Amino acid sequence: MSVDRRLPRYVIIAFVFLLALFFLGPFGSASPSSAGRPPPPRSHPSVRFKPSSSDWWTTVKQHHPVPLAHKLPPATPNLLHTVQHDFTGYRDDPVTEQRRKAVRAAFVKSWGSYKKYAWLSDELAPVSGGGKTTFGGWAATLVDALDTLWIMGLYDDFYVAAGAAAQLDWANTTETSVNLFETTIRHLGGLLGAYDLSGEPALLEKAKELGNMLYLAFDTPNRMPGFWLNFENAKQGLQVAGTNDPSAAPCSLSLEFTRLSQLTGDAKFYDAISRVTDFLERSQNSSRLPGMWPKLINFQAEDVRHESGFTLGALADSLYEYLPKMAALLGGQSPRYERMYRTAMDVVKAHLLLRPMLPEDEASHTDILFAGDVYVDQKNSIERKPEGQHLSCFTGGMFGLGGKLFDIVPHVGIGERLARGCSWAYDAFPTGLMPEIFGIVTCPSIDKACAWSEEQWQNQGDKHLKKGFSNARDPRYILRPEAIESIFLLYRMTGKEDLRDIAWRMFESVMRSTETELANSAIEDVTVEEIPKRTDSMESFWLAETLKYYYLIFSTPDLISLDEFVLNTEAHPLRRPK
Repeated sequence: MSVDRRLPRYVIIAFVFLLALFFLGPFGSASPSSAGRPPPPRSHPSVRFKPSSSDWWTTVKQHHPVPLAHKLPPATPNLLHTVQHDFTGYRDDPVTEQRRKAVRAAFVKSWGSYKKYAWLSDELAPVSGGGKTTFGGWAATLVDALDTLWIMGLYDDFYVAAGAAAQLDWANTTETSVNLFETTIRHLGGLLGAYDLSGEPALLEKAKELGNMLYLAFDTPNRMPGFWLNFENAKQGLQVAGTNDPSAAPCSLSLEFTRLSQLTGDAKFYDAISRVTDFLERSQNSSRLPGMWPKLINFQAEDVRHESGFTLGALADSLYEYLPKMAALLGGQSPRYERMYRTAMDVVKAHLLLRPMLPEDEASHTDILFAGDVYVDQKNSIERKPEGQHLSCFTGGMFGLGGKLFDIVPHVGIGERLARGCSWAYDAFPTGLMPEIFGIVTCPSIDKACAWSEEQWQNQGDKHLKKGFSNARDPRYILRPEAIESIFLLYRMTGKEDLRDIAWRMFESVMRSTETELANSAIEDVTVEEIPKRTDSMESFWLAETLKYYYLIFSTPDLISLDEFVLNTEAHPLRRPK
């Protein structure tokens, strides 16, 4: 047998090449662009999919079957504009690195307590310890935190958690029904986001199994899903759409079901949510406030006229959030999402945006906005309710994303004013945190600062609060992410470094007022001077969203690039097809 004498030389060349890859390639730290980005794991245990103990949902016949009428748009080149600021020449710095590490440490502490005291429970009780069952008993915190574990480079924990997630038993629950919206955004979105980052097939298989179960919720006479997926009603064909359901509930499933169709090739998921989108498109100009949909909708009758309230906050929020995000996920191939977004935001600008009245010395350099509510009576008389919500703080990011994707430059400016408004509200309270719901003393126009009126302040303002506020009607802070969400997104869209300083100030306030011996807890009152009372609650979005956004704003801009991913309403990164 002859031996090639050149082999030793090839071995040496190969060794030098691999060594160079190690120090200069994705595994090394020599490249400035990799600063803040943890290296991917070199080896890991396999994640094994275990089927649920029963898959009864695949054997139940569709009682109201329909032919597939909607196909995924072709995977053609992206027709949309770029979202992220040009960060060419970006370099990490010691201060940013220190901040990133502090956020990671907060996550590690909370995650460690969840593992020790509440493993496989939906939530950790962060004061008393122990677990809570709040979402079917399917380990909501674990699934919600999967992609955060990956993003923060906690790969050992990721693979342990992924192994547990891939063996969840959807047939094993003490509940008789599940919340369709919450299960979709947390569990289905969490599995899809973790798969899109890790590529672990078992996670996609578990997501498909869950998707098949949730698909049953669309088996109603008009194919509009109800708020709850009731298992017995689904088996017997007794499901009907709701008559007074939150508009966000059935209308915020589109990203997750679309991504599931993209990854599995099964068009039924996209077809199901497209029928809801058809309804939104048909009804957009039929409400009491044409261009927007009300807080509550009679989905059974497909009627949007009976409800008088309109908001970007609770009950309706993610309906609007998903309009530009669906355009991004579909690469601009479905123009109706842009049309609906533009129409709705024109109405929002005209009727819902609020500018606080501030003292002259502050008003001169404080150009901020909030999103309020309006009510329209049967005579079409419009009444503004000058009230802000922490939930509504997502609107800064939404306006920014729509402005970037659709090249609507003024929307990016509106988004920044909304995001900065929420950070201003954080600074306005003794704890450095924004309340759940608060009233605002407003200017007559959002376009320019108004003169200070002492009489208006005396009549409407709360003398115990910073000037500009009329009340703190719900003074809780429950570890919500929406304010830092918009600050992060606007940083990535504009590159303005002061937004990072704002984010750090917010993070320090969160930790100072919410940290417990075990983790972090919601608090009762952000208006108190002393340490606020903890309520022993830590919803899964603390690990899924809030800490993820704080971590990402202090990471390199290429980590979860907004031109590569779209984040669902639970901050799960879904990869945008190319």
